[in-house]
Amino acid sequence: MIEFKNVEKVYPGGTTAVKDASLTIDDGEFVCFIGTSGSGKTTALRMINRMHDPSGGEILIDGEATTSKDPVELRRGIGYVIQQTGLMPHMTVYDNIVTVPRLLKWDEKKNRDIAERLMNRVELPVEYLDRYPSELSGGQQQRIGVIRALAANPKIVLMDEPFGALDPITRDALQELVKELQVEFGSTFVFVTHDMDEALNLADRIAVWHEGDLIQYDTPDEILRNPSNEHVRGFLGEERLMQAQTDFITVKEIMLTTPLTATLGMSLAKAITIMRDNHVDSLFVIDDDHHLKGLLTLNDLASRTANSSLSVADVMHTRIRPVFEDALVQDTTTQILKGRIPNMPVVDREGRLTGLVTRSALVNLVYNSIWGDEEEIDKLTDEPVFENAETTAAHPIDATTEGADK
Repeated sequence: MIEFKNVEKVYPGGTTAVKDASLTIDDGEFVCFIGTSGSGKTTALRMINRMHDPSGGEILIDGEATTSKDPVELRRGIGYVIQQTGLMPHMTVYDNIVTVPRLLKWDEKKNRDIAERLMNRVELPVEYLDRYPSELSGGQQQRIGVIRALAANPKIVLMDEPFGALDPITRDALQELVKELQVEFGSTFVFVTHDMDEALNLADRIAVWHEGDLIQYDTPDEILRNPSNEHVRGFLGEERLMQAQTDFITVKEIMLTTPLTATLGMSLAKAITIMRDNHVDSLFVIDDDHHLKGLLTLNDLASRTANSSLSVADVMHTRIRPVFEDALVQDTTTQILKGRIPNMPVVDREGRLTGLVTRSALVNLVYNSIWGDEEEIDKLTDEPVFENAETTAAHPIDATTEGADK
């Protein structure tokens, strides 16, 4: 939809606002331009609708250079929202909303239908169409500014720090609304902000600007995982980066890779010998191809070892829910911590046992970054958790056993 090709903007007097910037914004994408004051983000936005023209390079919309288009006609096809709403104070809410449709010579009945539908969409009474902007709250005015930008169903909507002057509650509500409308209308949104939380919440991709340079352009997840330099790291902040380190850790990265196992045809005597020798009270059961089949506990073996005809397959538990090794820790935390066994089996996508995750190891990982609240962890881990540091086995019988560590 939009492409920057080696775009530069130098103002009279030699001030360079944008330096050799190249990026592509796909059709229907929500992109945030973020940076501190003077970073070039707003200049870059305004060059899209020719409020400024590039000093070098070119900006393409649907493959056509913006400078080849009449600026007035170009702007009529691009929605635009600013922080102060830009509503005309002498015009009613209705007249403000249908400004562009009227310029496009749309039928007045169609205009009225559009205005009423959009008012309903942003949960404002249709009666407000006859009011003037000064009669509305700041949040209501900003909603009008947003739907005015959408009234002519433009393919592109530009938003220049539209919520910067609003209180946090109103701001959060409008962020959610704007994202919903962007998906609903299918428009391409370019949104300028200096708030990283806002960008991370809204954007499909984020362009980070600094002193005229485009220093990183990527998805929110990738920026959090791999900030391009110290300036991006500083913009994100250590707290977000620490949280992201946990958010993007996979189960495979924290699992123990040598769980003790029993096979389906193994005798109960052999299984209990393995438990005794390794100071554990449970074993994961696998078939010949290492697929996880169940769990065998010491309780399952009680009073049954005398029956030599029984095998592990006869007494094991089959209702066991493993976690996948490629799953994110943040997505499996509750399942692991609320599991009925202290050690959760880990499998690959073919169901083969590849490791185990202990609740105690998980608690150590997420204690500060996910909860930071000891009482909350106590609710999930309602019994002491033990792990055998030497054998990476399932469940040590006694915390005082040699080699076991609480």
